[in-house]
Amino acid sequence: MQAYKDGQKKFANGEYDLAIKGFQKAAEANIEPAQTSYLIAESYRLSNRFKEAVPYYKKALDGGITNPDARFQYAYALKTTGDYADASAQFAEFAKGQNVPQNLQERALREVEILKIADRLKTTKMEVTLKSLPLNTAGSEFSPTVVGNELVFSSSKKEKIYKNNGQPMLGLYKINIASDAGNTQGNPVVFSQEIFSPDANEGSPAFSPDGKTLVFARGNTGKKNGGVDVDLYMSRNINGQWTPPAILPINDSLAWDGSPAFSRDGKTLYFASNRAGGIGGIDIYRTNMDASGRFSRPVNMGRDINTPGDDMFPYVAEGGKLYFASDGHPGLGKLDLFSATRTQGVITIENMGLPFNSPQDDFGLVFYQNLTKGFFASNRDGGKGDDDIYYFSGPEEEDTTKIAKHNDPNDPLNPNNPNYINGKRKVVRYFLAGTVLDNGETPTPIDSAVVHILPDTSDTQVAEFPTAKDGKFGRQPVEEGKSYQLLVQRKGYISKREPFSMSGRNIPPIFLTKELTDTTFNVIVKLDKLELNKTFVLENIYYDLNKYNIRPDAAVELDKLVQILKDNPTMTIELSSHTDARATDAYNMTLSQNRAESAVAYLNSKGIEADRMEAKGYGERELIIPNAKTEEEHQRNRRTEFTILSY
Repeated sequence: MQAYKDGQKKFANGEYDLAIKGFQKAAEANIEPAQTSYLIAESYRLSNRFKEAVPYYKKALDGGITNPDARFQYAYALKTTGDYADASAQFAEFAKGQNVPQNLQERALREVEILKIADRLKTTKMEVTLKSLPLNTAGSEFSPTVVGNELVFSSSKKEKIYKNNGQPMLGLYKINIASDAGNTQGNPVVFSQEIFSPDANEGSPAFSPDGKTLVFARGNTGKKNGGVDVDLYMSRNINGQWTPPAILPINDSLAWDGSPAFSRDGKTLYFASNRAGGIGGIDIYRTNMDASGRFSRPVNMGRDINTPGDDMFPYVAEGGKLYFASDGHPGLGKLDLFSATRTQGVITIENMGLPFNSPQDDFGLVFYQNLTKGFFASNRDGGKGDDDIYYFSGPEEEDTTKIAKHNDPNDPLNPNNPNYINGKRKVVRYFLAGTVLDNGETPTPIDSAVVHILPDTSDTQVAEFPTAKDGKFGRQPVEEGKSYQLLVQRKGYISKREPFSMSGRNIPPIFLTKELTDTTFNVIVKLDKLELNKTFVLENIYYDLNKYNIRPDAAVELDKLVQILKDNPTMTIELSSHTDARATDAYNMTLSQNRAESAVAYLNSKGIEADRMEAKGYGERELIIPNAKTEEEHQRNRRTEFTILSY
């Protein structure tokens, strides 16, 4: 029993490698066999060792484990091994379960659709040669980037052990690139002693185009909450010396921020973050830098790029094309490499296919010298260690001589033309359907709701559907590249608009295996009950210190409340404002009242009748974060809410 308790303690501290050892001793003694197997599997998963987790998830499920997410994680682990058929079956079974967390149910249904494409991706292979670099070790080497003739990368070579996975902690190292690029010269050395920290993980280096500014991630000291103390740091090269790193102001103190990348002109910094208000687990953001080095407020890259999963490791190539890694777009496994291209306002996402991608993690792509060769990292089978760095090279140019009959890539009869099958153009039809649920602790279907499908730019109705007893509605044909709104109404509930965009959702012809393919996108809309005195927080409405003017970013959020009030014309509300605690009580009461009145005046200017709204300031009476210290924490205390007074 002591081994089990020791394992629990190590697990709670995020020391997963030591937790596994404790739980394995407990398993040998047959202590809580199903739960012990589950915790071993979770320890492997949380330290990014999915393949090892598979048999323990299966043993836990066979033993009757009741943890609601166990089958989901088992299915995901199976996916990383390339067992797509079994993974799909497990995701489908999980989605049908009782009391399934809604967010995981949505992801499971999405994974079932993704896995239908994964098998087809395995048949597509680019003419690219891969070579594992000699610098790889039994540990981790990843996030390669090129500056001058040097390859700078992350490697687990420090003396201190990271208790999460039992490996040495990560640092930044460099090595010379050989003339043939597929090899390196000498041994890796520490990139810079001014930057090297022995007690923290350091990774994901990104250099400005002139090579004089470095942004990288530092954190993860080994505590369980280490995942949220990863921040971005900047160092500058002055007279050949790198300055001590300074933490960047764009970090969110309550989130993980990492994998930075510069635009080709050096004026935009892309990075990944799991901060609140995002689309998925980890999203890609961008921020602009002015001539003085100040950063603008980070902006989410949107649903074309970001998914309900993790999207990270951005890289901008010459010409402005964005490359990134994602486990949310259709792919072969965990993180796959993708490219994003914008054409006439429409963003197209393409999976880079084999051999770039595998059932495991593939990420951190950069080009070297031209767009036919470069480096990326992967923890695929057959590597030397955990994450390894690979060099890739493709043909320098296409052979355009002597095009034989039906060898023209645009010829419909060419079997390699992805747009045709048996000489006929492939056609894919898209449909929209979904489910309306009560947004309670246990979401339940709502019948007899009315779903109005509208264009994104007007209220001219495209279609209308009632919901059945199971809350389902649809199917409505939708067009590639267009955006829609779903206005959902039901007596006793707050009417709600849900956006739906077809941008980035198109299926590339290469994935289609028949002449006609029908694809249905399912959305879930959750409605809140109309209840007197129910309060809602308006997310991302912030005020500058000691100010009560409506900032442009706050106006965007207030416009959403405008739409709610227009869609619910009998509702009246109290609009309340809260301050931080950095002034006297009397001052904060006055300031919060001014802010509430400012917000009400803005709503009134947008056509909402003044008698439907009351402004109320609460000062610092109801702080979300007592004893706030950072600017981000103070800003969260400065918030706006609305409460239903009548309907």
